[in-house]
Amino acid sequence: MAERGVDVSALPQEVREQLAELDLELSEGDITQKGYEKKRAKVLAPYLTQIQNLAPPPAYDAQSPGPSSASASAPEPEPEPEPEPEPGPSNSSSSSSRHRRTRRPHRSSGTRDERYRSDIHTEAVQAALAKHKEEKMALPMPTKRRSAYVQSPIDNCTPPDSSSSSDDEAVSSESAGPQQSPDTWINSSLHGSSTSSSASSTLSHGESRPTQAPQPQSQQVPPPPAPAHPPHSHSQPSALAEALAQARIDPGGGVGPPDVPSQAQARGSRVDLPPNAAVRGMSRGQSRSSMMETADVRRIGRGVPVSSRVSTKIQQLLNTLKRPKRPPLSEFFMDDQEEIVEVPQADPNTPRPEGRQIIPVKGEPLGVVSNWPPALQAALTRWGATQGKSPALTALDITGKPLYTLTYGKLWSRSVKLAYTLLNKLGAKNEQILKPGDRVALVYPNSDPGMFWVAFYGCLLAEVIPVPIEVPLSRKDAGSSQVGFLLGSCGVGLALTSEICLKGLPKTPTGEILQFKGWPRLKWVVTDSKYLTKPSKDWQPHIPTANTDTAYIEYKASKEGTVMGVAVSKVAMLTHCQSLTQACNYCEGETLVNVLDFKKDMGLWHGVLTSVMNRIHTISVPYAVMKACPLSWVQRVHIHKARIALVKCRDLHWAMMAHRDQRDTSLASLRMLIVADGANPWSVSSCDAFLNVFQAYGLKPEVICPCATSPEAMTVAIRRPGVPGAPLPARAILSMTGLSHGVIRVNTEDKNSALTVQDVGHVMPGALMCIVKPDGPPMLCKTDEIGEIVVNSRAGGTMYYGLSGVTKNTFEVIPVNASGAPIGEIPFVRSGLLGFVGPGSLIFVVGKNEGLLMVSGRRHNADDLVATALAVEPVKTVYRGRIAVFSVTVFYDERIVIVAEQRPDASEEDSFQWMSRVLQAIDSIHQVGLYCLALVPANTLPKTPLGGIHISDTKQLFLEGALHPCNILMCPHTCVTNMPKPRQKQPVGVGPASIMVGNLVAGKRIAQAAGRDLGLIEDQDLVRKLCMWPTMMHQFLTEALQWRAQTDPDHTLYVLLNAKGVAVCTATCVQLHKRAEKIAAALIERSGINIGENVVLLYPPGIDLIAAFYGCLYAGCIPVTVRPPHPQNLSATLPTVRMIIDVSKAACILTTQVLTKILRSKEAAATVNIKTWPIIIDTDDLARKRPPTIYKPPNAEMIAYLDFSVSTTGMLTGVKISHAAVSALCRSIKLQCELYSSRQIAICLDPYCGLGFVLWCLASVYSGHQSILIPPMELESSLPLWLGTLSQYRIRDTFCSYSVMELCTKGLGGQTEMLKARGVNLSCVRSCVVIAEERPRLALTHSFSKLFKDLGLSMRAVSTAFGSRVNLAICLQGTTGPDPSTVYVDMKSLRHDRVRLVERGAPQSLPLMESGTILPGVRVIIVNPETRGPLGDSHLGEIWVNSPHNATGYYTIYGEENLQADHFNTKLSFGDPQTLWAKTGYLGFVKRTELTDSSGDRHDALFVVGSLDETLELRGLRYHPIDIETSVSRAHRSIGESAVFTWTNLLVVVAELCGSEQDALDLVPLVTNVVLEEHHLIVGVVVIVDPGVIPINSRGEKQRMHLRDSFLADQLDPIYVAYNM
Repeated sequence: MAERGVDVSALPQEVREQLAELDLELSEGDITQKGYEKKRAKVLAPYLTQIQNLAPPPAYDAQSPGPSSASASAPEPEPEPEPEPEPGPSNSSSSSSRHRRTRRPHRSSGTRDERYRSDIHTEAVQAALAKHKEEKMALPMPTKRRSAYVQSPIDNCTPPDSSSSSDDEAVSSESAGPQQSPDTWINSSLHGSSTSSSASSTLSHGESRPTQAPQPQSQQVPPPPAPAHPPHSHSQPSALAEALAQARIDPGGGVGPPDVPSQAQARGSRVDLPPNAAVRGMSRGQSRSSMMETADVRRIGRGVPVSSRVSTKIQQLLNTLKRPKRPPLSEFFMDDQEEIVEVPQADPNTPRPEGRQIIPVKGEPLGVVSNWPPALQAALTRWGATQGKSPALTALDITGKPLYTLTYGKLWSRSVKLAYTLLNKLGAKNEQILKPGDRVALVYPNSDPGMFWVAFYGCLLAEVIPVPIEVPLSRKDAGSSQVGFLLGSCGVGLALTSEICLKGLPKTPTGEILQFKGWPRLKWVVTDSKYLTKPSKDWQPHIPTANTDTAYIEYKASKEGTVMGVAVSKVAMLTHCQSLTQACNYCEGETLVNVLDFKKDMGLWHGVLTSVMNRIHTISVPYAVMKACPLSWVQRVHIHKARIALVKCRDLHWAMMAHRDQRDTSLASLRMLIVADGANPWSVSSCDAFLNVFQAYGLKPEVICPCATSPEAMTVAIRRPGVPGAPLPARAILSMTGLSHGVIRVNTEDKNSALTVQDVGHVMPGALMCIVKPDGPPMLCKTDEIGEIVVNSRAGGTMYYGLSGVTKNTFEVIPVNASGAPIGEIPFVRSGLLGFVGPGSLIFVVGKNEGLLMVSGRRHNADDLVATALAVEPVKTVYRGRIAVFSVTVFYDERIVIVAEQRPDASEEDSFQWMSRVLQAIDSIHQVGLYCLALVPANTLPKTPLGGIHISDTKQLFLEGALHPCNILMCPHTCVTNMPKPRQKQPVGVGPASIMVGNLVAGKRIAQAAGRDLGLIEDQDLVRKLCMWPTMMHQFLTEALQWRAQTDPDHTLYVLLNAKGVAVCTATCVQLHKRAEKIAAALIERSGINIGENVVLLYPPGIDLIAAFYGCLYAGCIPVTVRPPHPQNLSATLPTVRMIIDVSKAACILTTQVLTKILRSKEAAATVNIKTWPIIIDTDDLARKRPPTIYKPPNAEMIAYLDFSVSTTGMLTGVKISHAAVSALCRSIKLQCELYSSRQIAICLDPYCGLGFVLWCLASVYSGHQSILIPPMELESSLPLWLGTLSQYRIRDTFCSYSVMELCTKGLGGQTEMLKARGVNLSCVRSCVVIAEERPRLALTHSFSKLFKDLGLSMRAVSTAFGSRVNLAICLQGTTGPDPSTVYVDMKSLRHDRVRLVERGAPQSLPLMESGTILPGVRVIIVNPETRGPLGDSHLGEIWVNSPHNATGYYTIYGEENLQADHFNTKLSFGDPQTLWAKTGYLGFVKRTELTDSSGDRHDALFVVGSLDETLELRGLRYHPIDIETSVSRAHRSIGESAVFTWTNLLVVVAELCGSEQDALDLVPLVTNVVLEEHHLIVGVVVIVDPGVIPINSRGEKQRMHLRDSFLADQLDPIYVAYNM
């Protein structure tokens, strides 16, 4: 080690502190051993006495398949250059061969047809990936059940873009580096392969700092095994410990690594669920809970560990955690009050603009030509009159043959007819429906340009405003409701269409046209010639000189998916045609081939408007023809000797794919090949490749004219046709890193992250252009800065029609200079294009505003990411290159999501490998992390009208959880870098004197509360009057029963109901006494059962159990009630029974005949050793004998019974309850609930432990009231049983569990009317108390109250009780006292162990309900668990309790009570050091309310927050699982129950899927998002399981530790497991 020559103690203080911090990082797993050594060596280097020639090992391993390479995580802004020749486009053969190798046909169109290959980029991506090729894949593949892998049947949903040339699908793919087989790839990660700095950054950002005080390295070895309180338990070293490379196990869960046996732990022994514990197909009610409660308890004392097999999948994930990923986050000050998001520190190496301020660029003046018409309609009039025979438009049929030619004469006459019809013939006589200026929708298919032309010009002549839109195909079209928004904002009430199109529109069964979602009511008008009226001779359309009135409205979809209408004035339309004519040098009579959509953009401006102004013959090639014959436009150019062609890059690409089929083609006639999307940076390679192929066919290099356009600014710039032989314009090769910071830097270092951009020519004639900052005020950019292009021109849009607010920000922008002063008066229009002005005033565009993703202050272009993803050999995986990229806002930043369609034949491994490689490529080239990568079945993404992917709808589906991916990879650990800094807990060391003054702590009242006094009645006359038994005489329940049997023998104490509500068994005082005597006699007769020995009672819920309990007391034995095993699931439930019998050292088992057979059956023998059962006594048919004497204990401190229970953390704990405690508890309940002989109560609880057992077996004998017993399992066959009983017996007080309440809420919630009809009336119920040992479930109790309010249930009736192991009943809402109060606390403060009360509805607020009134005789105090000092009012701490009915201690195997003595008999460190308290293990607080209690004092409310054992310690904060689970359950409608736990320092979320399995993968991003947003935690593993898999005990509590054990042992049979990277 580096410090060999250094005396550490002699080093300066700050160096010693640095070393200590490194030790801490290593101990907490935030740094690897290698990294630790390297950093330590660096710190000590100046102090070394001898120079060592050994280079320290690197902190990170070589590159890996993770998304972020070491270069990306290093501080330098750009990766290392690769010494590699620049593959320029000049080498045509290699270029085209490369193109063939990596090509995928481009079928996407519409809003996203800008997806192009770039050979250079493909090579760059392969080079970036080649850096990783030596790496083995260390990512664990997600686990998926086969049935969850549903591919949509391709045949059933052929898309509009389904065709492709035959060889498209068979494109071979040769990767740049040797491919690994999936097997070697998976296995390598199992053998501890090296991983990159981000492949699995599950340990990054210090997700889970242990909360114990920092320990030096030497103390990391766990102490020898000794029983310890679970939160502080240390684990033994194990195979996993090595794999965790010193990462400390999170103490919050209180568990060792997966395969380490727990020691004999504080509360007794751990409980484990064995394999297949959950029984499929059972309802979430009692069968499930009853089995879970007795689940296999396999760890006992120092006993056998659970199977030490940790599933290979999980071991594999663990291996990927060996090294930390990203560099640690920088430190920053954190206000104690507010959690702040990590503010990214500015990187000093960030490139900044250095140029001077840009000067606006002017286009050449717009020439005035004498014969230019005064309005566009005038040009049509002229050509219609003078050149009537001249062809205006040729339309093609589906095979590419000419279908019809529309002459200028026909176009004019039909347009006039339509104009006349619109103005005069639509309504009844003399009623004008349309007036000039009204808006009209034009709905025509792409295959019918003729009808559209006539309709468009007809509208112009009638002076109504046409709004061309796409033909709606179904009610659920992507973006359909947004088109409705456009029609609404434009006030459209009439739609023009053709007869054929009208027939094809979706209809209702009555034949009417369907009302499309979100559309206004439309009147449909057919414009075919036969329906038009010829105007009279004297009627002529009015053609005014072009003015500022709106001529037409062009639709435009925004980034969010909103469709708005850009209004174009008549003068702008005319001026635009003039400037296009001048720029493109259009001449009369030329021929133009148009492949673009003629309804908008370039297709409309050139192919419909400018062509008519110049009498050009337009040949329209519809999209459908291009799909059938991609070469059709080239053939049309050849046949018609066309001078101009109007295409997109995809058309160049398709023509190139198919050119082999064509020999005799000539493109020599072309003087201009206008590339409409030439502004897209990725168009350059399509242009180059097309030129390479077609130069041989006469195509001249100078005719390729890219242009830049936007709906608002219309044509921004276009390259003018060049002079033959002149050199072609230069390309800009830009650094992607520079671009992401918004500056222009020529790329010299890393060819992999370069972007080659071609110019789009000069500014349009008559226009003025400048570049402004895209966000904030429109400040002029510097010359080397990327900004938004803004244009001032008469030829641009004027407004968003009907949306004046949005218009101002776009159409009325006045740029300002650096000092903020406006540069002039004239308004500019924002084009939405991002670019810069290059040498010679050439315009370069690098992206669009709508494709801009702002991540951590850097800009990334969606198209650039698509190009990178496409370059990663998508042939095996991605269907037709269909990839969508968008960002979603999660946790205060944008996160990038990539969604691609997966080929139907792609294998799981191929898909996962492709996703992993995309992560690497994007990280290497763009230095940005992806948040989520999803693959969906082919043809399932929403489509734009021309078959492209509808991005905003896709994003919406993703956010709603309706995308239904078939593969998903989440990488939150690598891309979420703005997490708050983990909290460092401060040592607590405040002296008692400084803060304790009388009853105040730090100026606040001490947080303590007490129930009323437990008075004693000694007056015998009063006793007789009240029909009570004298407390002072009878300290024991046995005496009470005997006294009742004598004084009131026939009083019925118990009534047991069956599922039909029939009383199947009753017990009067004397009957119960006699049955108890029979059992006592049987026990006393048996030799070997002595007084004071433990006897297990194994009975179903009923009166037998009660009789057996008193029989044991009569015989002097100590009863232990145990839930019987579930006959259908012995393997899961019998081991717990066995364990309690062994732990309690029972001398005998009392049970029924049926259960005796089960205990001795073959099935039982398969699970446990049945030969070693203690004596089994069947109590069904005992002889009628009386015991010689009834035992009376010598004193009341003797043990009355043992109460065994499995806690939610999986601990089996038994507590000792004394006779004195039993009497005090029964008396306390009697006083609180006002129980006496004439009262009836109904109990629907499990009678095996806690307060449920007390109410079922003890309270009636003490108080004399009648208990109606309803076994909860009966509700499964008859849900209304409990509520029906309450109504039938007019019960005032009832007790139930949360599982019973949930069963009624879910099962009967919709049947209140039916219950009402049956006569169920709950108005009699005064109190319905939920018995629980947890925080009150406010949502459930509210739902229950609301649902059954209609049956008369009072909203005030429902309340909760609270008990714990050390005291079975602390709170119970009785008949007196105020209603339970509710407060709202700030969740952020709770995580910091503080309570901050907030208003209802405050963000991050959590409602908490008081847990019931504190019982008489009970005192509680809130204590700091670390200092053991009392806390002030409304402070969070551990609840300590003092009461005569506290349990007297834990019952342990070895009798080592002293270990837990402090749980039961502990004292405050200051304040009141005399009183003995018991620690409940629950966090809570006391708040003094404004309400008054029965004594007239202000009421102190106790609020329980959660169990200390259950809390998760993550990032130095304390989380309660229920809060995270509540968020998860809200994330998607298909999530039923959910549970969370930690494993190492990963948060694991298990969610039950209630919907179909195709929803399973939708849940992964939603669960990750919601936990990140609401709890600031990154989920490590998301497990989707079937309903009923999460184990729930009889009290309705989740058994999270059982679930954890089943997860680690791979026994959950999950539908899907996603390992978030």
